[in-house]
Parts: sequence; structure tokens; C-alpha cells
Amino acid sequence: MELTGSLVEEKADEYRDVEPLYSVETEHVEMLRGTFASGEYGWRDAEWVVQWYFRRYLGAYPDEERRDTEQRFRDNDFDDVVDALSAILDDGGVAEKLDRLTGLEGVDVPVASAFLLFLFPERYVVVGDREWTVLCEAGELDEPYPDPPSRAAYLTYQETCRGLCERFDVDAWTLYRALWRLWSQVEENSH
Repeated sequence: MELTGSLVEEKADEYRDVEPLYSVETEHVEMLRGTFASGEYGWRDAEWVVQWYFRRYLGAYPDEERRDTEQRFRDNDFDDVVDALSAILDDGGVAEKLDRLTGLEGVDVPVASAFLLFLFPERYVVVGDREWTVLCEAGELDEPYPDPPSRAAYLTYQETCRGLCERFDVDAWTLYRALWRLWSQVEENSH
């Protein structure tokens, strides 16, 4: 598979048309950065990002693992969550943002990448097995998905995604949607 600008645009549009979570995701992409920056949010706003990471799989993610992660996130002191989210809104680099987020209970690199996507949809792409697999199939990444990805693996992934965003003149939210839809195509071809 070769990634092209037209394919990315086509699949991102397809995502809009067929993915059941698109409207609520778009709403959160548009509001969460401002909500977190203002400090006018509660547990449910922060917890929504953690829940979204797993629930976007629409039941295809192991329920026990999802519930465990969501519960561990709830074990954080809310002030710690506020501090971490406030810190990543500053100008620090991606490595520093990951460090702040993964310091929270229930937040590993993939879940941290979900926070980065919703807070910086123009810049960061969430990482998961599906997105990574598509980039491998397209020859953009050399190694199979490291489950779970390390900080270093995410930095490589993010650098690849950033290059694709520049090459195709799209934001990270658009690239994410395209990669998510392209996974179905990769799955069909592997069977």
C-alpha cells in the first residue's frame, strides 16, 4: 500500500461518513483544549479521553484491560490530573508531555497519545496497533507494533506522522482518521 495525499483525504472523509463516534470525537477535538486550558473541567472530561482510547474499538478491545485502566485512572488525585494537563499545555516537547501524562495512574504511552491528540489535534496522532500496522504496511515504519509502545517508539511514530502531515498538508486529526479507516483495508488483504 502506498500512502498518498488523495488516499489520506478519501479515507478521512470516509471516517466521517461511517464511524459511529465521529460526531462526538469532533466535538471533543474542538472543545477539549480550551476546556482544559481554562481549568473549567471535571473528572468526566479527563476520564472521557481515557475511555475513548479503548471504546473507539467498539468492543474489539479486551474489556477487562479497558476496565482496569479506567479504574486506575480514577485512582488519581484530581489535582494531579489537573497539574499534568496544565503542564502539557505549555510549550514543552513531546517527550516532556509524555512524561507528565504517563506519571498518572492508568496512563501509558498509548493513552497519553490520546490526550495529545485531543489537546493538539493539529500536531499529534494517537498510537495504537491499527494506526501503527497501517504505517508498517505502507513502508513508513520498519518494525511491527510494539505492544505496548515505549516512549522512544512513540517518538519515532510521531516523527513519521508529522512527516506525513507535512507531505500531505493535513493535520494530525485528519491523518488519524485516514489511518483508522485504512486498517480495515490492511486487515482484508491479510486474510
